[in-house]
Amino acid sequence: VQLAESGGGFVQAWASLRLSCTGSGRTLSMYAMGWFRQPPGKEREFVASISWGGGRTYYADPVKGRSTIPRDNAKNTVYLQMNNLKSEDTAVYYCSVDSFAYRQEEPVTTDIRSWGQGTQVTVSS
Repeated sequence: VQLAESGGGFVQAWASLRLSCTGSGRTLSMYAMGWFRQPPGKEREFVASISWGGGRTYYADPVKGRSTIPRDNAKNTVYLQMNNLKSEDTAVYYCSVDSFAYRQEEPVTTDIRSWGQGTQVTVSS
């Protein structure tokens, strides 16, 4: 499967941003999907995930309450809506496809079967 991300860019603090990730080559409706990010000089970290049918979502504490992760299985697409952006949100954001349809807890990087190429988000304060 190939994942194409879009929606990154340079934004001001407190702005909103929506990232999109569309898969091709394979239907993704059977898998949980998610987003990770890698801030400058740091390890890749979990941001949010959603189960195959959308009934279960997880969010990392730094984005909880100001982010949502909807998906549209008909379009093979997952989104990440982020509001009230902070400078700490600056990172390369990676779309992910999980090895399973859902999990009992948030995924880690070793749970991921496919990654997108990443899209840069820079938040200026």
